[in-house]
Amino acid sequence: MADSLRWWSKVLIAMAVLAIAILLSGPISYKSGLLPLQPALLFLIVSLSLGGITLLLSVIMLVVAQKNQFERNRNVLVAALIICCVPVLLVGGQLRMATSVPEIHDISTDTSNPPEFQKIVALRKDAKNSLVYEYQGSAEKLAEMQIAAYPEVKRINSVLSVSEALERSTKILSKMGLEIVNVDTEAGIVEATDTTFWFGFKDDMVIRIVAGTDGTAIDLRSVSRVGISDVGVNAARIMTFTKLFQAP
Repeated sequence: MADSLRWWSKVLIAMAVLAIAILLSGPISYKSGLLPLQPALLFLIVSLSLGGITLLLSVIMLVVAQKNQFERNRNVLVAALIICCVPVLLVGGQLRMATSVPEIHDISTDTSNPPEFQKIVALRKDAKNSLVYEYQGSAEKLAEMQIAAYPEVKRINSVLSVSEALERSTKILSKMGLEIVNVDTEAGIVEATDTTFWFGFKDDMVIRIVAGTDGTAIDLRSVSRVGISDVGVNAARIMTFTKLFQAP
């Protein structure tokens, strides 16, 4: 019994380590240009599946080890269980988020007249997603889907002047880790690009600042270059900016 459990312990920890290796292989292969996006994403599903199977078997074997007081095997099984939780939680969390938000990737605080990009247009020449604010040919449909999913994405009204709001916006974007691409003081425009950690996806953001009677109206737009769904990232980016901008 002890020999059999010891063999299972080694197999399960090997499976857990393999699940982690597959999890890392997808993003690395895509960022290095070895694989296109879809096959690279498939690595995540494989990692999740292998991690889930390993998790289930580890729990079963852990119960057996605990019942028979095989402490040495139990420690190895606990290690396997902890390791395989990484792909299960990471990939599982992303899939859960993806199913809870609409399949859109263009988010704007002004859905009737979204801020327009300037210099970033040239940087997106090879992007899969266009900069036309629409869903299946309809701007109204995209606006409807966005408002229903992210009602908290709204315009910022500020007492700051255009130049002050422009300076503050630039500093916040840099603080958020975005690369500043363009600052147009005359037009009141700031453009920046965010690069995701795992896959190196690039999302572009533009901020439009317009003077009003009592300050400025600040509209934001964040658009992914690839992917039908952004898994809520663009809306989260805008809300993070809004929170930082409105902080005392």
